[in-house]
Amino acid sequence: MKFKRILLKLSGESLQGKQGYGIDSDRLGDYARQIKEIADMGVEIGIVIGGGNIFRGLSGAGKGFDRVKGDQMGMCATVINSLALSSALSAIGQNNKVLTAIRMEPIGEFYTKWKAIEAMQRGEVVIMSAGTGNPYFTTDTGSSLRGIEIEADVMLKGTRVDGIYTADPEKDPTATKFHDITYADVIAKGLKVMDITATAMCMQNNLPIYVFNMDIVGNLKKVIEGEDIGTLVHP
Repeated sequence: MKFKRILLKLSGESLQGKQGYGIDSDRLGDYARQIKEIADMGVEIGIVIGGGNIFRGLSGAGKGFDRVKGDQMGMCATVINSLALSSALSAIGQNNKVLTAIRMEPIGEFYTKWKAIEAMQRGEVVIMSAGTGNPYFTTDTGSSLRGIEIEADVMLKGTRVDGIYTADPEKDPTATKFHDITYADVIAKGLKVMDITATAMCMQNNLPIYVFNMDIVGNLKKVIEGEDIGTLVHP
């Protein structure tokens, strides 16, 4: 087993599945089964999930929303997705805990690093929602922060593509894939892996990022077992 403790970053958009909005129950079930599969192997799992399938603060700001309120709406969207994933995990017998960066008991417990680590050590999957609890930070930055705080071995960024490319492979057929790349090159080349703040945080704290296609069932286990199916971002 390559990694003992991971931070899994999931995109909200991926939860849309084929329906193009909201939460697709089939995709949610696929994710839950993949997560339980590696939890059964003894991996300690922290998860941060975006909210773009429901609301994105930045796009709201572009339509006249106050940026702070827009970002707060985005944080609430991540909580909705986190509760959905929690429910799907519970349905297949996987113990889990939802922690929120903003106080909203009884929906979830208020996040602290120690609460998260203790739960992971008990074998619970910990879903950390509401981003950092602050506006102007993306869930990418939230996942970098949580990954560093919980002392994860790696941040696994589950996306719709199988790694990092020179350009968007869905738009540019000539785009070529990186086997591995440094944080500095990601920033210098302006590659859309995560936003600059999130990448810089990982660089400063030596948290490697592994980008892979989470939408192919079985890929999460392959990554944990060390199979090379994505792109590694490293110092």
